[in-house]
Amino acid sequence: MPKKTHDDDVAFIKALAELLNENELTELEVQRDYGEDDSLSVRVSRRIEAAPQYVTQAPMPHAAAPAGSPAAAPVAAIGEDPASHPGAVTSPMVGTVYTQAEPGAPSFVSVGDKVSEGDTLLIIEAMKTMNHIPAPHGGTVKRILVEDGGAVEYGAPLMIIE
Repeated sequence: MPKKTHDDDVAFIKALAELLNENELTELEVQRDYGEDDSLSVRVSRRIEAAPQYVTQAPMPHAAAPAGSPAAAPVAAIGEDPASHPGAVTSPMVGTVYTQAEPGAPSFVSVGDKVSEGDTLLIIEAMKTMNHIPAPHGGTVKRILVEDGGAVEYGAPLMIIE
């Protein structure tokens, strides 16, 4: 009886992982029996992180910010969904966010910066590809809602530009 190769098992496991992602499943478990003493038991799962809760706290009364500084901007209401803001820039993909071109380099944008349509706001790495995310319109960066190196989901708010 010919012995199974591990390449077949690897291809099977990859197919299970694709099935898991395509159908938005969190876990898949399969038992394959090849004969009396030959079987394969596979459990593929992924961790689902809860959607981040966006809560903005009001500044302390004794810490007055100078007029015109980003800290002097109106504070968002607690529980407000940044994705519903008319100036929200949302993620076009799932991936890892980078706010600068390389470690140690200055950020593409900071709160208070003026941007023009098409300016690079940040990079999202997806499947080992660096995707520059352009400003959909010009304006001033009011809030940055993601952290460098953090994970982002499709449609998640990245920043607010007014």
